[in-house]
Amino acid sequence: MTDVVRLEVQGEIALITVNNPPVNALGQAVREGLQKAFQHAEADPQVRAVALVCEGNTFIAGADIKEFGKPPQAPSLPEVIEIIEACSKPSVAVIHGTALGGGLEVALGCHYRIARPDAKVGLPEVKLGLLPGAGGTQRLPRLAGVEKALDMIVSGQPISAAEAVEHNIVDELFEGDLVEAGLAYARRMVEEGRTPRRTGEQTQGLEGADNEALIRAKHAEVAKRLPGLFSPLRCIAAVEAATKLPLAEGLKRERELFAECLNSPQRGALVHSFFAERQAGKINDLPADVKPRSINTAAVIGGGTMGVGIALSFANAGVPVKLLEINDEALQRGLQRARDTYAASVKRGSLTEDAMEQRLALIEGMTEYAALADADVVVEAVFEEMGVKQQVFEQLDAVCKTGAILASNTSSLDLDAIAAFTKRPEDVVGLHFFSPANVMRLLEVVRGEKTSNEVLATAMAIGKQLKKVSVVVGVCDGFVGNRMVFQYGREAEFLLEEGATPQQVDAALRNFGMAMGPFAMRDLSGLDIGQAIRKRQRATLPSHLDFPTVSDKLCTAGMLGQKTGAGYYRYEPGNRTPQENPELAPMLEAASREKGIERKALDEQYIVERCIFALVNEGAKILEEGIAQRSSDIDVIYLNGYGFPAFRGGPMFYADSVGLDRVLARVKELHARCGDWWKPAPLLEKLAAEGRTFTDWQAGQ
Repeated sequence: MTDVVRLEVQGEIALITVNNPPVNALGQAVREGLQKAFQHAEADPQVRAVALVCEGNTFIAGADIKEFGKPPQAPSLPEVIEIIEACSKPSVAVIHGTALGGGLEVALGCHYRIARPDAKVGLPEVKLGLLPGAGGTQRLPRLAGVEKALDMIVSGQPISAAEAVEHNIVDELFEGDLVEAGLAYARRMVEEGRTPRRTGEQTQGLEGADNEALIRAKHAEVAKRLPGLFSPLRCIAAVEAATKLPLAEGLKRERELFAECLNSPQRGALVHSFFAERQAGKINDLPADVKPRSINTAAVIGGGTMGVGIALSFANAGVPVKLLEINDEALQRGLQRARDTYAASVKRGSLTEDAMEQRLALIEGMTEYAALADADVVVEAVFEEMGVKQQVFEQLDAVCKTGAILASNTSSLDLDAIAAFTKRPEDVVGLHFFSPANVMRLLEVVRGEKTSNEVLATAMAIGKQLKKVSVVVGVCDGFVGNRMVFQYGREAEFLLEEGATPQQVDAALRNFGMAMGPFAMRDLSGLDIGQAIRKRQRATLPSHLDFPTVSDKLCTAGMLGQKTGAGYYRYEPGNRTPQENPELAPMLEAASREKGIERKALDEQYIVERCIFALVNEGAKILEEGIAQRSSDIDVIYLNGYGFPAFRGGPMFYADSVGLDRVLARVKELHARCGDWWKPAPLLEKLAAEGRTFTDWQAGQ
């Protein structure tokens, strides 16, 4: 055995225990230990059955991320699982916590599986641009059927233990002690004279369904929902191999497809995304001994869409929350909005009626600030206007208890100015949620000049409590996400003046991988929001910086997007599908004529570079100013808040992969032709000249 795997023989049962904290990852020592333990059990004439358990909070939760990018070390996981499956003595995997990736593949190699009711199982490799490479694509469909296997492998989402039992992945559920349950089940196998039931020899999951039709349907779904992604199509191909080939040949085909994924550039981007998200929670200059404050009660100011979404986020986390509105009529609208949102989840089947009522009971409506006196954290989500924020924070300062965190959900305003409206700026922090706040994972935590370390640590802990991906940012207009997206949206609109249509720009960026095109996104959020921001920015930006005018023309005409039935696109009542807006064409012609621009056809690469490189150039300025700690934090923000394609790793990683010299060359060209919006960021120039990347810079400065 090894230090992380031990074997104990208890009567006729070999108990194999994995202890590799924190998640029993399948590092080389664990693989070697499992190999030797099963070989010893096989060779011991006293042993008649084997139970595999894991110590700590989880079963094997997947590969060892410390080995990512390093040369493989023997034994390989497929070799270990083949030894487990080939064992002549029946084995049972005892699952608790999570059995993910290679962990589930190990469990599938065992002959039987039992699980605690709260356990989850899954094959998430696709999220790293890979596919299950140790038999998962061949063994899972043999048990669960092709449809369920495709759903699990292509989505990467885990399922509950109860669902795993329903689909024959797990044999039964158990309560209580892991070792006792494992030994009891193993003894039962001996008493009942059970023999090895090798997953690879099963066929029931492959029978009784039109597997070819299921494969075709999944291909069509991936083409529509995940265009451009490499590994999902290979996942489908691997499962298809399970339906047509004997196990040995299917495993060989799986390894071939795994190697294709391993060599795909998308894998590097998705692995970057994986590590970037984990890195984002680390604050470089926050002392390790800083302890967050306890958050047991919350309050939200504002019962609009954003405020209610934030309140729901707290309720979803089991935190009682008070929702304050200006009067009872507005409050009732907000409370009804909360109920309607939960009711929609019940209708979809993602929430039970009982859970809805439990969560609604945590939300209490208020119309008086005095009722917030005992709140541990108060989040302001009112209209994005400094005068309104001032009124709110002056009242909060007067009524909230000492030690309460006063948070603003502002998306662009000066947090330091907001903090100055109180006598306790050290307790003020930005919690910039993204809409819908109860769904979107991203949370920009805005660190003000006087925000205390304790409050910053607490803000990050709140994000974790609410299951958000939290990223610390500094104070500037728009922070990180919105400051950059302003450049992106402005350039998209300039493209309309040069000759493009909204359909062409949106299509080009969707083909690049963006979840939505910029104009469909503007119509969704409302064009009046951008107009208010532009009006404020025009008062502070240098007068020689030109602004596009198409959006202003639409606003003047009362076309504000989906909410008015027309914007960059036209919308039929009750239908959000964008249609061509016939009133837009003359506005585009007028905008071009006013600027003296001759409209011309634009190719897709130019459209993409014009928008994406604007993000990159601004991101470089943000890094140099210290508004973001690291380039990967910018990537996390764009991957989780702005629909940037995960398979490209985020805007800064994408720039690294393109080559900063090439990015800079295009930026300089646009600077010469389009003016000072495109002035190259000094950091971009420096790194390009040195042949370095943003990733290099964040690692070594």
